[in-house]
Amino acid sequence: MRRAVFTYLALGLGALVILAPYLMSVQTSLTTPRQFAQQPPLTPPHPLTGENYAQLTVGGHTLVPPLMITVQVVLVVVLGQLACSVLAAYAFARLDFPGRDALFRIYLTTLMVPVAAVLVPRFVLLAEAGLVNTFWGIVLPSMFGSPYAIFLLRQFFRAVPQELLDAARIDGAGHLRVLRHVMLPLSRPVLATLLIITTVTHWNDFLWPLVVTSGVRWQVLTVAVAGLQSQYQGNWTLVTAATTLATMPLLVLFTVVQKHLVTSIALTGMR
Repeated sequence: MRRAVFTYLALGLGALVILAPYLMSVQTSLTTPRQFAQQPPLTPPHPLTGENYAQLTVGGHTLVPPLMITVQVVLVVVLGQLACSVLAAYAFARLDFPGRDALFRIYLTTLMVPVAAVLVPRFVLLAEAGLVNTFWGIVLPSMFGSPYAIFLLRQFFRAVPQELLDAARIDGAGHLRVLRHVMLPLSRPVLATLLIITTVTHWNDFLWPLVVTSGVRWQVLTVAVAGLQSQYQGNWTLVTAATTLATMPLLVLFTVVQKHLVTSIALTGMR
């Protein structure tokens, strides 16, 4: 009993440490600039105000266009990356072709290459193709698979019992039908985990959209919030409202798929 109480206390303390900065950000976002300047930072706002959120939604500092662009970017990247990663992982796991394992190891080494090292070559290629400051210039470099996703899916596909695949092939299923009707239903927890990882990664992506775009036409949410912070550096209530607003969709996504995420962690732990 004592051990359980100690465990829950430790978990509660850890949760408080993690959530405290976010709760403080929410509290600051509901405070007027005058209250924030005159009162200690931990003082609860009185009265609560939604003026900062109104400015960011329907006011002069609206984040709605960058939010819509970010949603489109994330949707295209997630769909393209998961589709390509699934196909590549199945090929590396279940197809037998010359140099398969060597090619897979070479591909995995790209995980060690920092993003900054390929930033200039990537920009030059897209500039030659006329895709700088366009929607496709943002999404194309990230659409065609991810080394981490391919590695995770390959390991999962290799763990699927061969008997299931043999039974499907006896029924006349080819590789695509096996992938669709056997592999994908079994890999839902892993796909949910990759969905969260990919979404969070590209929702928070800042460096590449900043480099490949200019102006406000294709400005994503992270770049817009950073510009807001530098332009209105003294108005921290507006900045914290913007950062809070930017994280809300990720919290909703995590709430929706958290069961699959826990299942994926359990499966990975068992294997």
